[in-house]
Amino acid sequence: MSRTDQDTWDLASSVGATATMVAAARALASAEPDAIIDDPFAAPLVRAVGLDFFIRLIDGQVVPSESQAGERDLRLETDSMAVRTRFFDDFFLNAARDGVTQSVILAAGLDARAYRLTWPPGSVVYEIDQPKVIEFKTAAMADLGVTPTAERRTVAVDLRDDWPDALRRSGFDPARPTSWSAEGLLMYLPPDAQDRLFDNITELSAPRSMLATEYHGDDPNRTMSERAREFNQRWANLGCDIDLSGLFFDGERSNVVDYLTERGWAVTTRPRRDFFADYGRTFPTDEESQLRNILSLTATRG
Repeated sequence: MSRTDQDTWDLASSVGATATMVAAARALASAEPDAIIDDPFAAPLVRAVGLDFFIRLIDGQVVPSESQAGERDLRLETDSMAVRTRFFDDFFLNAARDGVTQSVILAAGLDARAYRLTWPPGSVVYEIDQPKVIEFKTAAMADLGVTPTAERRTVAVDLRDDWPDALRRSGFDPARPTSWSAEGLLMYLPPDAQDRLFDNITELSAPRSMLATEYHGDDPNRTMSERAREFNQRWANLGCDIDLSGLFFDGERSNVVDYLTERGWAVTTRPRRDFFADYGRTFPTDEESQLRNILSLTATRG
């Protein structure tokens, strides 16, 4: 499947299918004996979406290929999503501990943090995503009979459109410090939309606001399309029959660290491999691994 500048999706197609894929990986990671995350809603949400491959995956019915590539790739995807989830969980909880009680989850997908994290009283969590995605998750969580642990406000809008206006109309207060997450998002945006995203976040961020995202680093040897094909191949090794190879946008991108620093953010980065060590997971030794260039990034405004 290929992308266009104004394409849309639900949770069973295009970029939305990757949200279901991530939820499936979170479900597997949450079920491990030494789990580093706890997402009790991941598996029910995957079942609600109804994609056969991901349901079989969380039910243990996907048998990795005999070449061992499938088994290695399943371990890699499960660990990677667990580590990434834990990083963003800790980010939000630490921000809340420091008194930041307004949070925005960009491209929320099947993220259930508004329901599963222990938010302090008075916390407001805004979830921004495509209208179909917001509608589906809200209904699915209601069907599960669960309620948010913070005040959850949904903003049904494409991030390539005027989402700041939609966010303000939902009650967002730009005068209050905000914790922002852009998790697993940037490669799905055209390069100019990535810049606009950070420009808008900067404009909406009062002093003491915080941002967490991931920067995939510069890799002169591979385009975004090539990275997408590698990403697709890892899931194909597991028997996934959903084409995920055309989801990333090519084009020269701004260096996220430099871009944010130039706009007044104090930026801190750590390689993804360091978080693997922190959380007791084994980082892949394959020098061609896409994870080797990923930096987890936190930034503070003013």
